[in-house]
Amino acid sequence: MAAPTVLRQRCGRAAGLWSGLRRVPQPLSLRLRRRAHEQPRRARGASGLLAAQCERGLFQEVFPAQSAEEQLLELLEPGRPPLTAYCGFDPTADSLHVGHLLAVMGLLHFQRAGHTVIAVVGGATARLGDPSGRERAREPLPAERVRAHARTLRAGLERLFENHRELFWAAAAGGRSLGRAVLLDNSCWLDREPLLDFLGGAGGRLRMGTLLSRQSCQARLRSPDGMSLAEFLYPALQAYDFLHLHLHHGCRVQLGGADQMGNIMSGYDLVTKMTGTDVFGITVPLITNTTGDKLGKTAGNAVWLNRDKTSPFELYQFFVRQQDNIVEKYLKLFTFIPLEEIDHIMEMHAKEPEKWGPQKRLAAEVTKLVHGREGLESAKRCTKALYHSSVEALEAMSDQELQELFKQAPSAELMLEPGMNVLDLCRKANAIADGPSGYQKITHGGVSINGIRVTDPETVLILGQHILKNGVSLLRIGKKNYYIIRWLKL
Repeated sequence: MAAPTVLRQRCGRAAGLWSGLRRVPQPLSLRLRRRAHEQPRRARGASGLLAAQCERGLFQEVFPAQSAEEQLLELLEPGRPPLTAYCGFDPTADSLHVGHLLAVMGLLHFQRAGHTVIAVVGGATARLGDPSGRERAREPLPAERVRAHARTLRAGLERLFENHRELFWAAAAGGRSLGRAVLLDNSCWLDREPLLDFLGGAGGRLRMGTLLSRQSCQARLRSPDGMSLAEFLYPALQAYDFLHLHLHHGCRVQLGGADQMGNIMSGYDLVTKMTGTDVFGITVPLITNTTGDKLGKTAGNAVWLNRDKTSPFELYQFFVRQQDNIVEKYLKLFTFIPLEEIDHIMEMHAKEPEKWGPQKRLAAEVTKLVHGREGLESAKRCTKALYHSSVEALEAMSDQELQELFKQAPSAELMLEPGMNVLDLCRKANAIADGPSGYQKITHGGVSINGIRVTDPETVLILGQHILKNGVSLLRIGKKNYYIIRWLKL
């Protein structure tokens, strides 16, 4: 029997679901195009899920192609019981990053269509390390560190689901019910599975030749460091996750990044061989930088979703700086904005490119999903304070926001003395040199306080101007050297 094939979706706005596949029966293709373009998007339910996400570019590949065409579309018809879909997240770090966000978006779109979604934290599999896309083995993580990472990842996932429910779903629901969201940790079942039982059961159904043929395995076997047995068994353990979730939660769909297709295929093989039930895999695109490198912890270019690693301001700025040639794609992938509205946003951008409208909307939507409404307001305050010299924004900033915005800035606590002037402030903060050079630094326009340039060293400090209502002064020397001054006993 021929091996199942991967259905590669290369869909544009006018392409329908299975664009570019000559073997797809024409009535199905025409029916999906009609649904995608004639049915109001706000009225779509489960029947439009695959078509809608194909249009947006979120669902990249569906496996296996034939049964997806024959069964998955029918399973997603209105009135049918909700399906269960899952995605796994290994806690190899103490935070999710932007590279994980599209997989989360895939789960959220399933949930919005009324399905049950499961986010699995890989508390067991993280101790082995996924070899996919890696040139060498991961450094082993101690069990206690994996458990600590798993707790923070779970909290991060809970926050994303909660922010979506509170801030994005209510306005778009239109009377529809949001599907259930479940968070699990695979250590709960893998830690209890005896090794011999696993090898004799699931291990006996997975074929060595198939596992060895995977691209990730081939690449590692050809590398100088080779591949450890632990890494080789990783796909088997991830496949067992799918089997466990299918048996205990009725899971039929696994989501993952494009580099996870080999692991998804292993899960498909195991579930179908041990249960006879057809299951499916869907991949989402990988997020890369301008040079084509994958964003993530390994590449050293991760944009984290936890505030203590990447602030709301930094996350906002990452998206607001996206170039015109990518921003429309990101609006479709990272937001829930209807496609018609995205078209309008881009049309307005063509007329007024200097306003950066699409970038600001993208940054706002993602920051709100990740950090909530207050996180978005924090990002906007920091943006106004840093780039627009807004005194009002500076006065409204908390200590946490100041530290996030000026991470490398020295800070000082000073007492305001009678007659204290700009020169005194700069010297007490160790911001300028003693002697004539420091004095000239001020007279030559190299010093600003709260975004306002000061050129007279003898200017006496004034409350409300040089010292803000929150008891803070932001001192800048030159273009980039900031000092945070906190005033005591005002």
